[in-house]
Amino acid sequence: MTYRLRNLGLAIALAAVAVLLVFYYVSQERGRLQENQELVPVWVAAKDIPAGTSGADLEANGYVVQSEIERSQVAPGALLEPADVSEKIVSDEIFKGEQVSQLRFRSEAEKGIRSQLTGNLRAVQLPGTQHQLLSGVLQAGDRVDVVGTWNVPEGATHHVSRVMLRDILVLEGAKSADVASKISEGGQGQNLAIKLALTDAQEQKLLWIASNGVWTLVLRPPTDAADSPESAENYWTLFEDGLKGQQIEEIVQSGLSGVTE
Repeated sequence: MTYRLRNLGLAIALAAVAVLLVFYYVSQERGRLQENQELVPVWVAAKDIPAGTSGADLEANGYVVQSEIERSQVAPGALLEPADVSEKIVSDEIFKGEQVSQLRFRSEAEKGIRSQLTGNLRAVQLPGTQHQLLSGVLQAGDRVDVVGTWNVPEGATHHVSRVMLRDILVLEGAKSADVASKISEGGQGQNLAIKLALTDAQEQKLLWIASNGVWTLVLRPPTDAADSPESAENYWTLFEDGLKGQQIEEIVQSGLSGVTE
């Protein structure tokens, strides 16, 4: 009888502990849910906030307004006080209705060209002539292609030309670069320089053509820009362009032009 009573008592005790654990879990879960549903104040964009905007101007210019949302909906790094970013700038545009996060701000030291460089983008200063750099035409924000011509193979006289780089962002228009010209231009009158944003792979191509060939920048349309199919040109493609097969054959056979395929 004593053995049965002991087992019964143990079972009752275990059941009581299980009930207490269930009540504890339910209580904790209810508390967690209530905490997540608790309304907390956050700052929301009252209108689009352009990249480069100073954090000190957020309230003064009506860029932000305070709102209350459930704690579970608060964005990572949510801005608690505009004063926390007063010495920073907006790194990427924040759209109306978005929560303002401190993760979208950078230090003032990164303002300007640095604020436009992310990921594998690099800032490159390219020296050249006023014609190569479209001096007086190109300005920050424009997009350009780089067209080059060089010998294939090197040391031969077989020239080719093609578009080497497309849709390159201009960070700064052509400005005087006397120091750069003395160091790297070889006295060729290239006393200007332009700043471009290129990927780390593109900068290798630009350096090669700037050192080994002839190049120029060409301005792309500001909107709806399109690209022709990739191609390369040489003396023969330019010669036969637009001519019919019989015309080409007659010119070549005549030998008058000195052209041979």
